[in-house]
Amino acid sequence: MKRAFDLLAALAGGLLTLPVVLALVLVIRMTSPGPGLFRQVRVGRGEKPFVCLKLRTMNTGTGDRPSHETGAAAITPLGRMLRRTKLDELPQLYNIIKGEMSLVGPRPCLPGQTELIALRREKGLYALRPGITGEAQIRGIDMSDPARLAEADAVYLTTRSLGHDITLILATVTGSGRGDAAK
Repeated sequence: MKRAFDLLAALAGGLLTLPVVLALVLVIRMTSPGPGLFRQVRVGRGEKPFVCLKLRTMNTGTGDRPSHETGAAAITPLGRMLRRTKLDELPQLYNIIKGEMSLVGPRPCLPGQTELIALRREKGLYALRPGITGEAQIRGIDMSDPARLAEADAVYLTTRSLGHDITLILATVTGSGRGDAAK
């Protein structure tokens, strides 16, 4: 049921937001050098790596580090708005269509975030597809606190349902939580 919901929602959302994403890609390219889309290897279901898509919010050449380890100066002016409104996540609808992600689940981490990977492994969280939003994001917990993050993700593992997913999606859309902070 979850996969069918994700697929239908991602297809509908992707079709509705495609013009917005294309326009934002153009604006990103016009306002800072580099591509409009950002591709980064992340850890997915079963600890399988996949390429996660986002609208680029940082200057090119920033490096392949988590946001909380990257200085705020690396974020472009447009990137600040995209992160605040969570529009930078829209390309991940394609990751959902491909079956690599879900609308709701633990946020996918980088392969180098070994502490978080180990904690998630201990809690059985790699049985889930990673999500665009999740329990931790609504609570404002970012990847700078791996133990708290894994604990919040584990709560989702035990409380997940279609109704709970819809609640988390609505909370995200209406502005609850925040993205990973850049220091």
